[in-house]
Amino acid sequence: MRRNPAAANEVYSPSRLASFEDCPRKFHFRYVEKVPVDSESVEAFVGKRVHEVLERLYHFTDRGMVPSLGKVLDRFRSMWAEAWSPDRIRIVREGMEPLHYRANGERCLTNYYRRHYPFDHGETLGIEERVAFSLDEGGGYRVRGIVDRIVRTPDEAIEIHDYKTGQRVPRQEQLDQDRQLALYQMGVALRFGHDGPIRLVWHYLLSDQLRTSSRTPEALASLRDETIGLIDRIRAEREFEPRPSALCRWCEYSKLCPAGPDRAAAAPDAAAPLAAPSETPPAAANALGQLLLLR
Repeated sequence: MRRNPAAANEVYSPSRLASFEDCPRKFHFRYVEKVPVDSESVEAFVGKRVHEVLERLYHFTDRGMVPSLGKVLDRFRSMWAEAWSPDRIRIVREGMEPLHYRANGERCLTNYYRRHYPFDHGETLGIEERVAFSLDEGGGYRVRGIVDRIVRTPDEAIEIHDYKTGQRVPRQEQLDQDRQLALYQMGVALRFGHDGPIRLVWHYLLSDQLRTSSRTPEALASLRDETIGLIDRIRAEREFEPRPSALCRWCEYSKLCPAGPDRAAAAPDAAAPLAAPSETPPAAANALGQLLLLR
């Protein structure tokens, strides 16, 4: 059995780890075969535009310039119009129109603006800040990510902020087990040499809800071990079996995956295990990539 080329000497982001847990076959398409695709879901499109506007907003406010809410929304609409492509953006939910999603983005920004104006809480240490570190001393388990905003508060704590534009707001016990921001905490503490308190902050913009959590040193040590174990599982994987779920409707690879909604019924045995490819992915994978949808 050939080895898994996607696993050796790779750097793992929280989204990469979650992709394997959600569906190993999806992970295979994206990170092993690296199948190129050229579209994205409308939900991802909205999230990107909202993040871009908030990044721009803090670049202005950090220079002492606070734009009006009207100007913030005008910038969002301009960015939306510039990037929107009906042939590239996928709307999965039946009966939904682009204007519905644009209105959701405007609502996200309006809620954030009204809650946080005049944007003077703490010192911004980073916006869309890249963090990278290793889970082990030997550098064999490397992690990286992008933090929406890092803030030093008046009480000398550091806050790691994450913007969410979807409708779902997890329960507090789920946030207390969240892997993404806790991994970011490890990287941020190293980056800034900070051994004081660190707070994890989620902004659920559509419903205007704020959630916070924190991690003890023991919880971080446990997460470190769990994440190393997950990376070991990925490195050992050879079959990449699909894991059908309700998320398949939003999957970028549903038209290629044998377990996809459009193909599973016609080919019930098509979801057979998939052997890991050789070091160089087959040329056919790149050709098939032209048929795919990827956000």
